[in-house]
Formats: sequence, structure tokens, C-alpha cells
Amino acid sequence: MSERNTKIVMKRHPAGMVQPEDFEVVRADLPTLSEGEALVRVMYLSLDPYMRPMMDPVRSYVEPLTPGQVMPGGTVGEVVASRDPELPKGTLVAAPLGWQSHGVVTRGAVRVVDPELGPPSAALGALGMTGVTAHYGMLALARPRAGETVVVTAASGAVGSVAGQIAKLQGCRVVGIAGGAQKCRYVMEELGFDACVDYRAADFEQQLAAATPDYVDVLFENVGGPVMDAVLRRIADHARIALCGNISQYNEQAPYGFQGMRQLLMHRVTVHAFVIADHRAYWPAAQADLAQWLREGKLKYREDVSDGLRDAPHAFIRMLTGGNFGKQLVRVS
Repeated sequence: MSERNTKIVMKRHPAGMVQPEDFEVVRADLPTLSEGEALVRVMYLSLDPYMRPMMDPVRSYVEPLTPGQVMPGGTVGEVVASRDPELPKGTLVAAPLGWQSHGVVTRGAVRVVDPELGPPSAALGALGMTGVTAHYGMLALARPRAGETVVVTAASGAVGSVAGQIAKLQGCRVVGIAGGAQKCRYVMEELGFDACVDYRAADFEQQLAAATPDYVDVLFENVGGPVMDAVLRRIADHARIALCGNISQYNEQAPYGFQGMRQLLMHRVTVHAFVIADHRAYWPAAQADLAQWLREGKLKYREDVSDGLRDAPHAFIRMLTGGNFGKQLVRVS
């Protein structure tokens, strides 16, 4: 066991696109455990788009980060020392320890990971926050019905890929939007979507229209910006939108001006904006569904794993610019 803890902190608030210089690596002694605590060695760190808005000093649903704070994030790790009999050494746990090699947890603040449900890393993706986000947004909010057309943006990503597969399980026609031919092929050939449109294509809107001849009944939105407006021009009457993310705008100093209000009004669209952290009671049932679908081969996922905690800033920037392919993780140890 290492005698020091490696942490990556936010050194300064970014100005526009995140830069490697916005982060700093620091080292600290491992803490002394109190009764009821356990020390976790982090195995995997999850990198997610929500981390970027937290770096801005603006009002949000959580307190913004201040310089010197450890970057937040979900982790999976192994208990390496413990003063709690319910968390013996060797226990695998999921906990929000952030960008660091070690962290202290208590039983009430962790989720024990069952390795029989899937690889430990899956607890951060298809069987973790991103999977539950897709489940809640699609089934609890958008509620697609068999035969409807569902569009999922960022369809090859951690949330979008699961959301689209869930819609397929409901008997829907599912159209993905992704960046590049390789990702679109994956969405159709591996995940089973009915169509996928490359938002980078010069004729993107024409392709989208061809893929949605009966318009769009449900939109699972992860991207925002011009892509969302393009889908809204194809929206059906009384459609439902699960507004999950806005990743195209997180690094913009002059954000794109939303143009779709007219479509929302004319077509009487219901928009559900949500953050899955508000719905903790929903997680167990969703995770049970996800685990069953995974066992039955009805749910597939892909991981993009970067090696080493010190590479986390570069992997984070790559994810924010669409360079990742699947759930972005960092293998810490």
C-alpha cells in the first residue's frame, strides 16, 4: 500500500475550454482512520461531463469548486484498511472519492460492489450513475411507447448508449446522433439502433429528416446547442424531452442562443430537466433492471479507459471534445 495519497486539484477556474494547466497534482499523507471508517485504494475513476460546470464560479445545483479543491468524481476501489467490521479489507466499493488515489469512507456513504454482476468498472457506467441516469430519464420521465420514434443525442456515449437500448426494449424506433462514421456504425451494428446520423455531416439535417419520417416523439438530450435545435425542428406534437445534458456548451464563454422555443410551444412539448443525484431512492430498482439486462445480453456497453491518475486531465479534455469512445474511465491502480 502506498504511504502517500496522490490528488488532482483544480488549480484555477478555466477560461473557456479546459486546459491541463487548470489542474495541479499534489501529494499528501494517508489519513489516520477513526472508528467506523475505512481506507479505499481507488481502482477506477469516472470522468463525466457534469464536472465541467462545477469548475465555473457560478450558481448551480451544487456548490462550485474553489481553487485547491480535489476534482469530484465517482470511483470504484478496494478497502485496504478498515475500522468498520461491515467494510473488511478486500471489499469493493463505489464512492464519490474524486480524483485521488486513496480516500476515507464510511458504510453509509458507499455502495458495496458485487463482482458477480459485472466487472468492477461497470459500477461506474452501465451499472452505475450513467446507467441509472439513462433508465430514469427514459422510463420515469420520457416514457416511450412501442412504435414511437426516439432520438438520442451523444448516442455512443455512456448515457446515450444505454438510453437508446432501453428505448429499443420498449419497442421503439430509435435514432442516434453521434460524431463520426465509426461511432454511428457502432450505434447501429453493436447497440441495435435503427439509424444513426453523424452531426458533423454537411447534410446532417437532411439525414435527420430522412431518419425521422414520422417526426420525433421522444428526445433524450445530452448535447444541446445547434444539434438540439435541429431535432426540435423535427419534433412531434405532444413529444417528451428528457433534458439530461448540454455538453456542447460547457466550455463556451459565449453560449449558443437557444432557438427552439417556438417548436416547444407550437407542438406542446413536455420538457423534463433532471439531475440523477436528486433521485437516490430510484437507484436500486434501476440497477436491478440494468443488471438483469446485462446478464441476458440485452444491454451492451463500451469503455474508454485511460491509464494513470496523472492522465485524468488529458482524458477529461478528450471527453469534453468528443475524442472518447464509450464510458470515459481512468485506471488509477
